[in-house]
Amino acid sequence: MHDVIANMLAKYEIKDERDTERALKEIIQEITLVGLWRAKFFEHALFYGGTALRLLHKLDRFSEDLDFCLQQHQDGFQLSRFHQAVQLELESFGFGVSVSQKEKKIATPVQSAFIKLDTQVYDLSVEIPEYRVLRMKKRVLSVKFEVDTSPPGIVRSDTNYLGQPIEFFVKTLPLPDLFAGKMHAALCRSWKNRVKGRDWFDFLWFVKQAVPLNLNYLESRLKQSGFFPQTETLTEAVFRQLLVDKIKTLSINEVKADIRPFIQDVRRLDVWSLDFFEAM
Repeated sequence: MHDVIANMLAKYEIKDERDTERALKEIIQEITLVGLWRAKFFEHALFYGGTALRLLHKLDRFSEDLDFCLQQHQDGFQLSRFHQAVQLELESFGFGVSVSQKEKKIATPVQSAFIKLDTQVYDLSVEIPEYRVLRMKKRVLSVKFEVDTSPPGIVRSDTNYLGQPIEFFVKTLPLPDLFAGKMHAALCRSWKNRVKGRDWFDFLWFVKQAVPLNLNYLESRLKQSGFFPQTETLTEAVFRQLLVDKIKTLSINEVKADIRPFIQDVRRLDVWSLDFFEAM
């Protein structure tokens, strides 16, 4: 096994196959970020979402996807320009890789690609060597990464440094803007009535960390999504009412079911209820 990968794995408490899969996904995410950094991706884009919170701010749950947004709108931006850099970086750590872009049937400003741990030529494929220390039968893992090519105006940025697998940096949204992005997702997510408990877990994290919410950025996101009237102003009182209204529509059982695979101690969910979220 590559020494760096072995050292990264050693930081995880691996008891079963699920632990192995989660650890490997997170390591692949970090290596992918290194490849993007080398390719100067962060001159154009910012890292945000649950994985950004996990890797940069120690959010205590696992996360699947790598989400980015451009710092400002760019006509003709192509995520595929950076696929080779990600491929080369993963290959340098002993993985066999190929990359492809996911085609969308409906026009959207979000472009997607997949990182997969296999040898298929479609999608970003990463073949896991047969490491004897790994408790995992599954040889195909999927980590999606996507970039929003049409942010609402010019967005703010912070620089965060990471120390593994090498020292490098990423550019990300400031925490108040990350909070706003999470609230945008929580309020607007309605695909097939899907509930994401991860949104609400992250909401609680922001509240416990006393992170202020960037209402202006949230307003821009909500208006861009058509969720909030263009002529109105999002005040704190209006936001709180939107939040309460959304919480009342949630199925607490579905919320808990979504988050369980991403946390170590599911007993934390015992207190979760609609009243609990409203009280936050």
